[in-house]
Amino acid sequence: MKNRKIILFLILVVSITTISCFSKKSKSIDDARFITYEVDLKKQSLQLYWKNDSNVSFRNIENLKAWLDSKRTKLLFAMNGGMFKSDNSPVGLFIQNKKIVVPLDTASGNGNFYLKPNGVFYITTDNEANICSTEKFNDSNKINYATQSGPMLVIDENIHPAFKQGSSNLQVRNGVGILPDGRVVFAMSKDKISFYDFAEYFKELGCKNALYLDGFVSRTYLPEKNWTQTDGNFGVIIGVTAK
Repeated sequence: MKNRKIILFLILVVSITTISCFSKKSKSIDDARFITYEVDLKKQSLQLYWKNDSNVSFRNIENLKAWLDSKRTKLLFAMNGGMFKSDNSPVGLFIQNKKIVVPLDTASGNGNFYLKPNGVFYITTDNEANICSTEKFNDSNKINYATQSGPMLVIDENIHPAFKQGSSNLQVRNGVGILPDGRVVFAMSKDKISFYDFAEYFKELGCKNALYLDGFVSRTYLPEKNWTQTDGNFGVIIGVTAK
């Protein structure tokens, strides 16, 4: 009888612990403040786009969509994928089809990109997604796509130390994180938001690392949620198509 009570007690403890852990990792991805999209790289194709076959920058999602339509490829989701210069070229590292188009930027400077640590979002040739700080990035021949931006939003489960609660620095923002199960999650705020609140959202989703992509120029194309922003004038575009 005593052993039975001990067993029942242990089962109860394990159950409570399991429920507690699950609740921490199962924060709903649906938040009215954001337009959010999860990508399963086993079922979907995620690529980074900059120029078309004529070596002309896409500049916006409308042009990318038209180009993909001409190739009979359906665009499921798109978002601007990092900061850019006046000629629409990427600021910092850009890798496309294993080719380094723009090298890694390890310099210091002003602006969001240089709010250290900044970081890199990349997809390997094994179709695995990763985010790391710039200083930890390992440039290997196993990286299919990569875009560098900054600042990091979440670093090893911690919100960037420069972000402050209650900050008056508010902008529409978009970013990317990696969920605990390895799926990629993209989010863009529907209204202006602080860096801290934006980073906190990714942290609550269980993202160990998350990266800021850009601010007021941000655009998202997600027809399944009736969100179809196709205008704009930017550099790299992240696009998801069906496999």
